[in-house]
Amino acid sequence: MRDTGQMLAHQRAVEQIKESYAAIPDDSAPRLSKATTNLFRFREAGGGSRAAKLSARDLDQVIQVDPVARTAEVQGMTTYENLVDATLPHGLMPYVVPQLKTITLGGAVTGLGIESTSFRDGLPHESVEELEILTGDGRIIVAREDNEHADLFRAFPNSYGTLGYALRIRIKLKPVSPYVKLTHIPFNDADKCLLAMREICESREHEGEPVDFVDGVFFGPGELYITLGRFADRAPYVSDYTGMRIYYRSIQTRTRDWLTVRDYLWRWDTDWFWCSRAFGVQRPLVRSLMPRRWMRSDVYRRLVGLDRKYGLLARYDRWRGNPPQESVIQDIEVPIERGAEFLDFFHKKVGMTPVWMCPLKASGDWPLYPLEQGRLYLNFGFWGTVPLPRGQFDGYHNRLIENAVHDLDGHKSLYSTSFYPRDEFWRLYNGDAYWPVKRAYDPGGRLLDLYDKCVRGR
Repeated sequence: MRDTGQMLAHQRAVEQIKESYAAIPDDSAPRLSKATTNLFRFREAGGGSRAAKLSARDLDQVIQVDPVARTAEVQGMTTYENLVDATLPHGLMPYVVPQLKTITLGGAVTGLGIESTSFRDGLPHESVEELEILTGDGRIIVAREDNEHADLFRAFPNSYGTLGYALRIRIKLKPVSPYVKLTHIPFNDADKCLLAMREICESREHEGEPVDFVDGVFFGPGELYITLGRFADRAPYVSDYTGMRIYYRSIQTRTRDWLTVRDYLWRWDTDWFWCSRAFGVQRPLVRSLMPRRWMRSDVYRRLVGLDRKYGLLARYDRWRGNPPQESVIQDIEVPIERGAEFLDFFHKKVGMTPVWMCPLKASGDWPLYPLEQGRLYLNFGFWGTVPLPRGQFDGYHNRLIENAVHDLDGHKSLYSTSFYPRDEFWRLYNGDAYWPVKRAYDPGGRLLDLYDKCVRGR
């Protein structure tokens, strides 16, 4: 049974956002007002003159956790941090918990998320049973795979708010144990590493033990690691990577490790994978003075936003005579059998390390992110800046990556900058499937289309 009080509060919030949407002038593009963001598509000053803020007040709560049905009713702006805190006391968690605490359920479903359960459980939207959506034409629609709005349900992933906004999500949950046992396996050859990862993902076991989590890190051509996680009811000790110790460095120095399940789910958040080093937070003195509550991905993201706004690092580089830097912040997927080719290209042409590696397998057909159903892919995540070669302009490395990914039969996420020509974009992201749904639920074009939002940065 649903909590009646929470559902009534949700219904009031739905009416509020519906009224807020109706009050926005027809010639203004609505933009959802959020406390945090994990997008890296920065709009230029003045580029959003048609934009109008859409209030999503009171849409950030967990409505209900049903431990018997193993489901949760969640508002669209709820963060995974809050959802996990609500489900773990029941011995449950979402099937896929994206790596960063302030990723929202709505953001992960309308965009894309991934984690170390994705080799088995796919992407976050694949465990969604029902979506309540504010559509572009102002309707409130409940979409499921088996009702009259199944077209919207299936097109919603990777639509990035261009078809509507998720107000309520019913998501399936799975049981967990209190601890996770980690095994870090080193490799000095990418082909051997990824072959081993493929075999582990297909068998779902390693050395006779079941495997619940799989990811890995590329530190360089001769240093790669696969990390395997297995649920455990007991642990001989637990490590803490929320203070002075840094999780990703432990991968290079330990073969075995143990974490509480909550600390495992957020193992990457304390240092934003390894990106906290850009702010000096991995230096022992700075780290010792940094309050733990500030060692979070959303804090680092705000610092990046401030730098983008005021250009502090660019000014510093000019003062030092350094070449201009290009931001290369992307997640891409290629079939795992082509993964070593991508790493070779990336190391030679971009040269950024470390690189996160996370296998995934889509169990369904999701038209706007057309991965081959049942095929094992490998996600590579890389986030930082690299110097531009003399005579090249911003976007040089990113466009090289886009070309390489699609030469290898892969795809890239659209949460960051993209440089595709319009025709190429719609071919890669299935415009033939997108536009009929767009016309059905946003016939007046009140919301930006996917190309304008994700490539043109409007």
